[in-house]
Amino acid sequence: MDRALPTAPPLFASVDDVVDRLAETGYLSDKATATAVFLADRLGKPLLIEGPAGVGKTELARAVAQTSGAEMVRLQCYEGVDESRALYEWNHAKQILRIQAGAAGNGHGGGDGWDATRQDVFSEEFLLPRPLLTAIRRDDPTVLLVDEVDKADVEIEGLLLEVLSDFAVTIPELGTITASRKPFAVLTSNATRELSEALKRRCLFLHLDFPDAELERRILASRVPELPEAVAEQLVRTVGVLRGMQLKKVPSVSETIDWGRTLLALGLDTLDNDAVHATLGVVLKHRADQQRVAAELRLN
Repeated sequence: MDRALPTAPPLFASVDDVVDRLAETGYLSDKATATAVFLADRLGKPLLIEGPAGVGKTELARAVAQTSGAEMVRLQCYEGVDESRALYEWNHAKQILRIQAGAAGNGHGGGDGWDATRQDVFSEEFLLPRPLLTAIRRDDPTVLLVDEVDKADVEIEGLLLEVLSDFAVTIPELGTITASRKPFAVLTSNATRELSEALKRRCLFLHLDFPDAELERRILASRVPELPEAVAEQLVRTVGVLRGMQLKKVPSVSETIDWGRTLLALGLDTLDNDAVHATLGVVLKHRADQQRVAAELRLN
């Protein structure tokens, strides 16, 4: 059972408040997404967001931080990330210098002795907090983003279970550090591997997919308002076709926005075959994908 922590003021008043305030940051969410954010805030539960790359998982965490005036602390996961990169480590170089200084002092009849030196080198001065510990120790509103947790080794999930259960960290030399205020915790996954059931039980779950055409047009209009509506319509329709192909990497929402900005910068008022062929590198970053699209769409 989660350890009780002092209650912090909620970030959002209602689900509609989430929708409205995220929209003010430029993040347009549907009701299901806003509900998940609202419940994660009210229940104090981590929010696990799963979905393909490029659907706005990380952007949602940023938008929550921005609209709530919170600091975002990010742990970017990757294969090989370990406790020293995720939680904390000791500044070994500085500790060695302190030990050497203590030994030199003892050699001249001074110094504090080894026991005092040992206690000194495992003090706050020599501690290097990493993202998880940093987020737990903050008293101000904080969004903790554990990004692409599926890329980390399974061992990191065990560490996350401890941290996300009690929002506390035990440092053998210093004792247990417990959060005075729970961070708003967001975990993202591209579903490249299955996460443990134990980790999932501690989280609320939200699946994000690519937006439908109507929502993507609204997103495009909010981010590239100068783009003519007819061009935006062509662009969103074309992106939808690309996502339906068997590509190594389908276009993300951010790449849709980049494509709109590209067309605007080039002064193009239509997305015909020539325009698609000339700008395809904005949304497709693999040569094989470009060749497949050129063949299937019969581009010049």
